[in-house]
Amino acid sequence: MALALLRARPRGAALALLGPALLRRPAALGAAAARCAPARDSHGPPPQGQGSSKAASLHWTGERAVSVLLLGLLPAAYLCPGPAVDYSLAAALTLHGHWGLGQVITDYVHGDVPNKVANVGLYVLSGLTFAGLCHFNYQDVGICKAVAMLWSL
Repeated sequence: MALALLRARPRGAALALLGPALLRRPAALGAAAARCAPARDSHGPPPQGQGSSKAASLHWTGERAVSVLLLGLLPAAYLCPGPAVDYSLAAALTLHGHWGLGQVITDYVHGDVPNKVANVGLYVLSGLTFAGLCHFNYQDVGICKAVAMLWSL
């Protein structure tokens, strides 16, 4: 449909003359694309059993909520440091990092087996990160105090 619109409404005299020629894919690129794995369409409807647009919308809303929560936790960590803020920071930072690295995996890891291995590694890394931050909060000075100590150097 978009191709028909582009052909129907060329912009400029040069594009009007060359429009159809510019829109055709060279034969070499067409052959190379046929040999490659099919690209995943991240903007289309999800494949059967892969979630829904409602789930994607809720995930996006959750990501924005965690980002806003982090914006509020940073001044709170400075103004009223304590265990509640330390553990909230540990959870929010871990979740924010997990979702960010998940997008990196989605964008750059291709194939079923590498994707599954990368996702397992991501869950292990996120779990260890959260456990490490909680251990640091419980056994040591906590995230807020540690950042304050770094600032005092």
